[in-house]
Amino acid sequence: MEKTQFDDIRPYNAEEIPAAMVRIANSSSFPLLASYVYPDEPLEAVRKRIADYKTVRDFQTETMRMVNERVIEHSITKFTCSGLDKLSRETHYLFVSNHRDIMLDSSLLQYYFVTQDFETTEITFGANLMINQLVIDIGKCNKMFKVERPGNNIKDFYRSSRHLSDYIRYVITEKGESAWIAQRNGRTKDGNDVTDQGIIKMFCMSCAEDKIKAIDDLHIVPIAVSYEWEPCDVLKTLELYESQFSKYTKKPGEDLNSILTGIVQEKGRVHFELCEPLSYAELSKFDGLTNNDYHKQVARLIDRRIRAAYRLYPNNYIAYDLRYGTTKYKHCYTVAEKEAFLKRLQTLEQYDTCDIDKLKDIFLGIYSNPVNNK
Repeated sequence: MEKTQFDDIRPYNAEEIPAAMVRIANSSSFPLLASYVYPDEPLEAVRKRIADYKTVRDFQTETMRMVNERVIEHSITKFTCSGLDKLSRETHYLFVSNHRDIMLDSSLLQYYFVTQDFETTEITFGANLMINQLVIDIGKCNKMFKVERPGNNIKDFYRSSRHLSDYIRYVITEKGESAWIAQRNGRTKDGNDVTDQGIIKMFCMSCAEDKIKAIDDLHIVPIAVSYEWEPCDVLKTLELYESQFSKYTKKPGEDLNSILTGIVQEKGRVHFELCEPLSYAELSKFDGLTNNDYHKQVARLIDRRIRAAYRLYPNNYIAYDLRYGTTKYKHCYTVAEKEAFLKRLQTLEQYDTCDIDKLKDIFLGIYSNPVNNK
C-alpha cells in the first residue's frame, strides 16, 4: 500500500517532526502553555527544549508526560489503570474506548503507556478540533490522525469511512502501531456508553470478503474509562436539555471550551480498565449472521466488556437514590459525599430560564445510568 495515499489524514512522519516542534515553540500561545506545564522554568529555556525535540518519543515522554502530570496534580485525586497484563508488547491493538472527555480519555491512556514503557498508540482526531496550526501540530506530533465528521453527502461519507477503515487496518497490520478510537461519534453525554454499530461496519469495510477476519486482525481491546466527577457534567446537562426542543447546534468555540473545562474541572478518582481482547472464538460464533447482525453483535460484545469493567463511584449511587427516591445504595456512600454531590447539583439553579427540575433529572441521569447499565 502506498503510504502517500493517507497523507491527508495521517500523523506527522519522522521527517516532519522537527519543523513542527519549532512551530510549536514559536507560536503566540506558547508562553501560556509553557507556564502551565513548566511553571518554574524560564520561558526561553522551555522554548529551546521543545524546539530541539527531534522525535515523537521525545515529545511524548517529556512534555506530554508533564502535561498529563499537571492535569493529574491539579484536578484528579487518584489516577489508576489496570489490565495491561492482558496484552502482549509484540501485538498491535485497536483500543475501542467509551468516550467521556474530548482530550483526556486518549491523553491519559498514552500517559499510562509512557509510564509503563509500553508503546503509545495512534489516536483519532476529529477534523472539527483542528482549529488552528498549533492544535494541528500538537495533535499530529502525538500520533493523531484525522477523522471527518459525518456529513449529509452519502457518497462522501462512504468514501471517508472506507479511507479511515483502510488506514486503521494499515496502521495495525502493516505500519506496526496500535490505534485508539472512541466507541461512537462524539462523547457520551447521558452516561449510557453504547458502541455505534456503524463503527464496526467501518472497521469491516477494508476487509469485506471475510467479516470474522476483518475484526480479528485488528485485535480489538475495549477500554472502560470511569470518572468520579464527569468531565463537563453541567455543560452536557445543558446540551441534553436544549436538544429536547431542537437540533443542537454547537456554538463558536464550544469544543475548545469543553476541552479546557475537562482539563481544569475537578474529576476526583479516575480509572481506566483495559479489557480482554476480542477473541477469534467469540467472533466465530457470529459467522452465520448477516453482516448487519454481525456488526450489531460485535458492538454488543464490546459494550458488555466496557460495562462490566466500568467502575462505579459514590456519585453514581447517590444519583441513583436521588433520582429514583430510594435508599437502595445508601451503604455505598457517606453523608459528606452526598452533601458534596448535592452542592454540585444545586449549581444548576443558576440557569433559571430552564426547567430546573428537568435539568436536575438530566444531571442525575448522567451519573445514575451507569448503575442501571451495570
